Amino acid sequence: MQSKAIFFIFVNQTESMSEKRLKRQKIKKKLFSKNRLVILNEDTFEEMFSLRLTLMNVFVVATIGAVLIIFVTTYIIAFTPLREYIPGYASTDLKKKAVELTLKSDSLEQAMKRNNQYVESIKKVLNGDLEYAKLNIDSIIVAEKIDPEAADLQPSENELELRKEVESKTKKN
Repeated sequence: MQSKAIFFIFVNQTESMSEKRLKRQKIKKKLFSKNRLVILNEDTFEEMFSLRLTLMNVFVVATIGAVLIIFVTTYIIAFTPLREYIPGYASTDLKKKAVELTLKSDSLEQAMKRNNQYVESIKKVLNGDLEYAKLNIDSIIVAEKIDPEAADLQPSENELELRKEVESKTKKN
């Protein structure tokens, strides 16, 4: 009895396999069967345009067209001012204002630091920690505005001698 049941299951599997194969063949036949698209003049029945198509060609052309439309739309939105009308994108005016406000806040922060240094130096003088002669507001401003190009970066004679000394020691080793 068990062999009959197994045989019956095997027969059902082969039938389903052949049914699947038949369905695939029908679908393949429908996809690749040739059809003709004809445009006629309704008054004279003159053939204006004729095109041989398969369903697969229509799917391929439709897919390529959809991808191109998506690509062009994305390109237009990303690289033109139209992106400002989409929620989530900041306008160029808003970006400019943000940059200006950032620069202003940075300069205000630097001014606050200078003022705090000046107040601290005045507190030290009032407490007697510093002499009045050492307090100079210009020195605080100058300390912030050191120009690296104006600084003297030429080595002194002592530095040149030290360099020669180090070079000679490294050559000996």
